[in-house]
Amino acid sequence: MSIIKKASAHWEGDLKTGIGSISTETNVLNKAPYGFKARFEGGKGTNPEELIGAAHAGCFSMALSMILGGEGLTAESIDTQAEVTLAQEGDGFSITAVHLILKAKVPGATQEQFDKLTGMAKAGCPVSKVLNATITLDATLL
Repeated sequence: MSIIKKASAHWEGDLKTGIGSISTETNVLNKAPYGFKARFEGGKGTNPEELIGAAHAGCFSMALSMILGGEGLTAESIDTQAEVTLAQEGDGFSITAVHLILKAKVPGATQEQFDKLTGMAKAGCPVSKVLNATITLDATLL
């Protein structure tokens, strides 16, 4: 089984003063603005790195929920933050790391079980698999 999801980007102008928009087929993002200032200077709009972070946090959270269910556990809450590192390498930039920060309430889970299952989710989530970056995790069982 294969599923294809679509997104698109439009860009006008040069790198520093140009502006773009990003859209998804579901229209959750519909011409959301992005550009150099949002990516490198804290300006308004989104940027590819925060979108990758959102995708990774969401994917990891869903993977963990599935893995917990396989062990007969149901999370009361799973809150995941992803910190995506964009670093200059030579003449260009690379996403070199993603650090996931998890806080989860999982009634009945032991710390040892939680650590094992969160590690499985980190390694098995499809977004983790696609990234050529170091992926780390701080997981807190509440």
